[in-house]
Amino acid sequence: MAIKREKIQPHGLHVVMRAGHPAYNHVVTVSGSGKMIFVAGQLARDANGKCVGKGDMRAQIQQVGENIKACLEAAGASLGDIVKTNTFVTDYEEYSKHADMRLRYFGPATPTSTTVQISRLADPDAMVEIEAIAAIDG
Repeated sequence: MAIKREKIQPHGLHVVMRAGHPAYNHVVTVSGSGKMIFVAGQLARDANGKCVGKGDMRAQIQQVGENIKACLEAAGASLGDIVKTNTFVTDYEEYSKHADMRLRYFGPATPTSTTVQISRLADPDAMVEIEAIAAIDG
């Protein structure tokens, strides 16, 4: 049985819309046989471990998105297979100015999503960290 994803927006719960599409789903169910992929929190680090976009939230979101994309591809998945993200930011107001970047990477999946503002990440130059869970067939 192939993986089946069901996206649910329960009646009566508010949904944030971006560019005419939901920014996330409140509920995603996964059933069938397949593989779950858990991507560790990704910072805006390049292949040499250097922080990309110091002081630039937009550049950091892009690098994090590319890092997640590379992780998923290494596991045989794509951004569209994501069912859950957890995002940690040091400045939520600045992060929210770049919703188009989030849609660029996570819009096709509209995963369930949690975003939390924290005082600091593991790298003092990092402004955003995102972890993801994806589901694929076999």
